[in-house]
Amino acid sequence: MALLKISQAKFIESTMSYPKGIGYVLDFSDRTIAEYFQDEFKIDFFDTVYEGRGTSKRNRLLSLIENSPTHLSTKILRALWERREGLIRRSGDTLDALQETQNKLDYMAMLVDLEAKASAISTDALQAFDQNRTLDELIADIERTLQANKPEVAIDHLHTYCVKKITYLLEQRSIKCDESESLQARFGKYRKAIVSEFQLTEFTDRALKTTISLFEAFNDLRNHRSLAHDTTLLEPNEARYVVENINSALRLVRSLEAMKYGS
Repeated sequence: MALLKISQAKFIESTMSYPKGIGYVLDFSDRTIAEYFQDEFKIDFFDTVYEGRGTSKRNRLLSLIENSPTHLSTKILRALWERREGLIRRSGDTLDALQETQNKLDYMAMLVDLEAKASAISTDALQAFDQNRTLDELIADIERTLQANKPEVAIDHLHTYCVKKITYLLEQRSIKCDESESLQARFGKYRKAIVSEFQLTEFTDRALKTTISLFEAFNDLRNHRSLAHDTTLLEPNEARYVVENINSALRLVRSLEAMKYGS
């Protein structure tokens, strides 16, 4: 579902008020908006489920957006914007060109934001690699946090998972770690072990070296931009990018371990 910020709801209300004014949706009458939503999206626009904000067309639209799957909500908003542009072209209205350009940029940025928040972050790289209740709870917590679309909150526990995972893989090879060793130092030891076990391609070895640097930066984020300490959290979109990159690194590790066991 596309949960709208107050500013986003007001922006949709403002842009969709053209040309009839606040409370309306573009040029639609009650009859034509019902026909449009039925024909284009198979939606009953006047269903009572969309009366959460009120019964005007504007309020029904906002409730519909908030009560529909995000992919459908953004599809509707894009279609309405295209209709708005068509109305402006046909009317010959001399609207402020700079303002209209900014409106379009802001509108499309809003759609990107809604889509980014809606798409779930994969947790397929997280594995219960040992029989350990703490590990099980750790993975479950990360999964819950990511499913709630809060990657910035997951940073600290995802870092803990990475430390546990790499330490476990080193222990399986009888390689010891000091308790104070950083994540990147542990992964450096892991890379050396992997290089000694397999004839890696240059690409894979370069990916492993890059992962050392990635984990070093991740370690810094955990210490200075996560719930591990009283500090400012990462912005959600940046945190999402971080989590997706760490997941990719964990998938690489998983594939290398599969090579070891021939599976």
